[in-house]
Amino acid sequence: MSHLSHESVHAEEIRQIWALFKETDRKFQETDKKFQETDREFQEIAIRFQETDRKFQETDKKFQKTDREFQEIAIRFQETDKKFQETDRKFQETDKKIERTDALLQKLFKQTDKKVEELTGKWGRFVEGLIAPGIERLFKKRNIEVNTVYQRVRRRKNGKEIEIDILAIDGQYAVLIEAKSTLGVDDVKEHLDRLDKFKSFFPEYADRNILGAVAGIVIDEGSDKFAYKSGLFVIAQSGESVKILNDGKFKPRQW
Repeated sequence: MSHLSHESVHAEEIRQIWALFKETDRKFQETDKKFQETDREFQEIAIRFQETDRKFQETDKKFQKTDREFQEIAIRFQETDKKFQETDRKFQETDKKIERTDALLQKLFKQTDKKVEELTGKWGRFVEGLIAPGIERLFKKRNIEVNTVYQRVRRRKNGKEIEIDILAIDGQYAVLIEAKSTLGVDDVKEHLDRLDKFKSFFPEYADRNILGAVAGIVIDEGSDKFAYKSGLFVIAQSGESVKILNDGKFKPRQW
């Protein structure tokens, strides 16, 4: 091989090595660029992780705050429940006091009712005692002859009872008189009902002319007019005696 050929070969080898070096350098530069891009991506990821961690920390703080608020609410609920229990206990104590008071009042009412009944009974007997002696005289003036007067006449039949304060009778008439210390409209109504039932309780007087009368020391306004219109005699106190208030036009109802 000539000297020129040898140099040509050597130059070709150098050219190939240089080309290889340049290619290697290019690849290194590309690799370095990729590493730089990767590093930048890692930095961005790190920043994102830091941001995510910050958000997690903030969220954790919020959860801690919320948990603390829930604990405070739970404490308040416990306190409220305790107050409700105390209030319920007080209500139960109040209910017991009310029950005791109610029982005491019921006892007092019964005692009062008993005393009122006793007093009413005494007044009723007083009124009857005032009226009964003058019955024959009063009705004789009205051409109604009665010669027998009974007080507190009672009779039971089929589980029911009728009571007549004063019953004045003879062979033709039977006069039923209701006597009250204070005469009211309801008393008149009750006596009308009593008159309707009389013959069913006392069939022995079925052939009598049944008449009715009401009497009172005090007569409520309207009760005397109601009795008059219902066909009843009205008897009232007059000084130390009693009198019939019905005028001469009055026509008694017969049962």
